[in-house]
Amino acid sequence: MKTLIGAAGLSLALGLAATAAWSQVSIDPSKPKAIASILDWRGEQQAKGFRDIEHIFKTDVIKRGTKVHPLPVAARQIAPKVTIDGKTMSIDQYMAAYRVSGLLVLKDGQIVLEKYALGRKPTDRWTSFSVAKSITSTLVGAAIQDGKIKSINDPVTAYIPELKGSAYEGVTVRQMLMMSSGVKWNEDYADPNSDVARAGQKVTEPGVNPMVSYLRKLPRAHPPGTVWHYNTGETDLVGVLVSKATHESLAQYASEKIWQPYGMERDAVWMTDPGGQDRGGCCISMTLRDYGRVGLFALGGGLADGKRIVPDWWMAQATRKEIENYDATGKPAGGYGYFWWIRPAGAYSAIGIFGQSIITFPKDRLIIVQNAAWPAATGKPLNVAEFAMVDGVKAAVGVK
Repeated sequence: MKTLIGAAGLSLALGLAATAAWSQVSIDPSKPKAIASILDWRGEQQAKGFRDIEHIFKTDVIKRGTKVHPLPVAARQIAPKVTIDGKTMSIDQYMAAYRVSGLLVLKDGQIVLEKYALGRKPTDRWTSFSVAKSITSTLVGAAIQDGKIKSINDPVTAYIPELKGSAYEGVTVRQMLMMSSGVKWNEDYADPNSDVARAGQKVTEPGVNPMVSYLRKLPRAHPPGTVWHYNTGETDLVGVLVSKATHESLAQYASEKIWQPYGMERDAVWMTDPGGQDRGGCCISMTLRDYGRVGLFALGGGLADGKRIVPDWWMAQATRKEIENYDATGKPAGGYGYFWWIRPAGAYSAIGIFGQSIITFPKDRLIIVQNAAWPAATGKPLNVAEFAMVDGVKAAVGVK
């Protein structure tokens, strides 16, 4: 079952998850050109904007609780070396060369490396782009544990009745999480008339979320569950599904299920779409250490203070290969879980454009978090550099 991701290839899909309908809503609509699209930001505007989203676009607050999950600093800190194209550099040189604002490495739940750049401080938040998808997936698991979603095999129309009679008839929640609905979708970022460029930009049907309104008019291309096809609009749709099932905003539900019980250190913010819905596919801003705590929460199977937040099977299933995906050359690309990218030897990642990632190696209890302001949304040289950094970190902590 091959992906139909298109000419842009898998390297674009790894990060351009956040651009569906690029439907951020400006706080100051009198200046639309100045802040029209995060994708156009570069340099200092990019670095400042990524850590200050809530003062630029409309967001909802994910409130933290009264306790903070400890992240002890290990006695031995690491100083990785990064080798790219035969040239070896220090971790500081790597961060400068690739505009990395924050790098955090956790081994056995302890900090073995924590560094900041681009004017960022430990208390500063940074936008996640598509890393948010993996959190939305986790909230689906929480809703199943709470009985708000009865089964992962339920039809999506049971929770979003506006989709009845559309190409989503017969599509399950699980198939949506696997990006295998079979609904026709054009994710060509260079085409201004593509679905990804047009969907969800404004409310066209009062009372209906703009992404739901757009997606329910699309035709079917394949039987559900047969083809992995990257569709960012559907990740926002899953966010709508969680909100409808729980009767809460994603931000409120994330606060109740992750931020408060697990002990995040600071409130986060979640970008909203033109309909006021928190975007399931994009843009949670949080501190670097809270990214690490998200990784630890997933690695621990979704337990918070001894309480099960998701079913006992959820994280293992969400972070394993549920469907095959292929790169632009037709080669298998590692697989896809439930809004998590699968890596070799049981590792998995949450990934966003411009260099955001939570990379987890469960067997080694190793989590690597990167926040960045890459000069491009993605691209092979940038991905190669990040992989080289990961290799350097693994060598420094003594794992293969």
